[in-house]
Amino acid sequence: MRISIKSCVVKMLFSALLLLLNHQSVLAGGAKQVDSLRFWTAPDHTRLVLGITLPIEHRVFTLDNPPRLVLDLDAVALNTPMPTFSTDHQVVKQMRHAPRNKKDLRVVIDLKQGVTAKSFLLKPNANYGHRLVVDLYPKKARSARTPVVIKKTAKIVTNKKWIVAIDAGHGGEDPGAKGSRGTREKDVVLAISKKLAALINQQSDMQAYLVRTGDYYIGLRQRMEKARLARADLFVSIHADAFKDQRAKGSSVYVLSNRGASSEAARWLADSENAADLVGGVSLDDKDNVLASVLLDLSQNATKDASATVAAEVLKNLKGVGHVHKKRVQHAGFMVLKSPDIPSILVETAFISNRQEEAKLRDTRHQAKTASAILRGIKSYFAQQHQHSTPATRIAQTSYKIQKGDTLSAIAERHRVSVSSLKKANGIQSSRIKIGQVIQIPS
Repeated sequence: MRISIKSCVVKMLFSALLLLLNHQSVLAGGAKQVDSLRFWTAPDHTRLVLGITLPIEHRVFTLDNPPRLVLDLDAVALNTPMPTFSTDHQVVKQMRHAPRNKKDLRVVIDLKQGVTAKSFLLKPNANYGHRLVVDLYPKKARSARTPVVIKKTAKIVTNKKWIVAIDAGHGGEDPGAKGSRGTREKDVVLAISKKLAALINQQSDMQAYLVRTGDYYIGLRQRMEKARLARADLFVSIHADAFKDQRAKGSSVYVLSNRGASSEAARWLADSENAADLVGGVSLDDKDNVLASVLLDLSQNATKDASATVAAEVLKNLKGVGHVHKKRVQHAGFMVLKSPDIPSILVETAFISNRQEEAKLRDTRHQAKTASAILRGIKSYFAQQHQHSTPATRIAQTSYKIQKGDTLSAIAERHRVSVSSLKKANGIQSSRIKIGQVIQIPS
């Protein structure tokens, strides 16, 4: 019997396809595994991260006398050692495990105190595969999501220091961008942030607040909340840029884009527990939506003007350290820049994806130079906030840079102040102003 070459090829391809499908079905039906287990310790909680080969079903519950947390994982095998904890860890004594129902896994965490646990699954990203995250919050500590409202009052600059919140980007399970030598963004930006904080604390009229002090992750909204709790007058987020083209280089400074600000306003208004603090202590609970939007817009407009001023000062000083990627302040919808009541900027210190700049980011001397440049920009900004008047009326101001088409009356109406107070705050006799001139908006 004669068999054509064509029919043989078809049969061979069909057989190969069956083998491939069978192999994939075996993989899909194979045992799920926990192939890594890491933990990160933050000031207010401990995060456990289980690397898993596939999404799994799990249950978390606590036991008392002694305090324990139990993590039951369905149809999964453990293929990694248990981590060890130092004897001075505030929450965890040790972790242990045992099989359960022949196919399941039980992980027990012996605790030093009672905790509130939160667990969730994370999908794969550029750095990790599937993950199961368990956050442990000591019961005596405030939960990370507990809303806190602070009524901000006018600052008397003669008896209170300017507070600068310094936010080192990424952290913990989120390494940020990586350089070709394995440099992690989260490490170098924390080093720069600590150097900047030390320099700020050397100033007689300034005080630094580090949003992240170690290698752990903080949610983006929580970073803003921490800055507000610290009563920050300025929020500076430190990052290191990355791009697919390794030739890209230089530093950049960002402020919030108009699109980002407008979309965030609705989000802030929906959160009634935080809304009272967003417009200088004016509660929005009893206002209709239109009035609430107007109040919030006024607050955010003033904040954006101040953000643009400090961003320009920082960028100007970064030009003295090295190449700048963009010669003008950039606008983007970064979440950490969306606080309506705190002037906020984001500094991309350099491109970690560029070999030469990666080396600079690793150099402690260059880190110090970058921190010094940022400090000079911050000092220039705060120097503009002082009003030349009696100490009793010396109040923190918002700066505004005159644009084409501006008039004093229009600026006064926009910021809801009188023209006479605007003139008095800036020592202006007539109504003539110049493009590029920086004036102070009285609180």
